[in-house]
Amino acid sequence: GLGFNIVGGTDQQYIANDNSIYVSWIKKDGAAYLDGRLREGDKIVAINGKDLKDLRHKDAVELFRNAGCYVSLKIQRRLQPQNGPVCRGGDGESGGLPLAAILVPGLALAATAVWILLRYRQRL
Repeated sequence: GLGFNIVGGTDQQYIANDNSIYVSWIKKDGAAYLDGRLREGDKIVAINGKDLKDLRHKDAVELFRNAGCYVSLKIQRRLQPQNGPVCRGGDGESGGLPLAAILVPGLALAATAVWILLRYRQRL
C-alpha cells in the first residue's frame, strides 16, 4: 500500500461540516514515510488528478487502493496551532523577540527595585 490511513468523507466527517479526506496515520517505513513529504493531518485534495471533494469514505479508499505504482497527491497542509502571533515574514525568522527575552530581564529589574525599596525603608 501507500503506507498511510485516511479519515473523512461525506459519510464520516473528520471535522464538523467538512467532507474532506485527511491523513490520519503514516506507517513507519511505508512509502509515504520514506518519501517524507506527507504529514499526519494533511488534507488530500486530489489523487492522480482525481478530485476527492464530496466523496464517501469508502469511495476515497477505493481510489487509493487502485492508484497504481506511481501516485500523485495534491495536499493542503494543515496549519499547526501557535502559542502566539504568527509571523508573516516568509524567511523562517520570527522577526521579534521571544517572550522570555522580555519577561526575564523585566522581572529581574522589578525584583531589584523591590529589594532597593525595602533596604531604603529599613534605613528610615
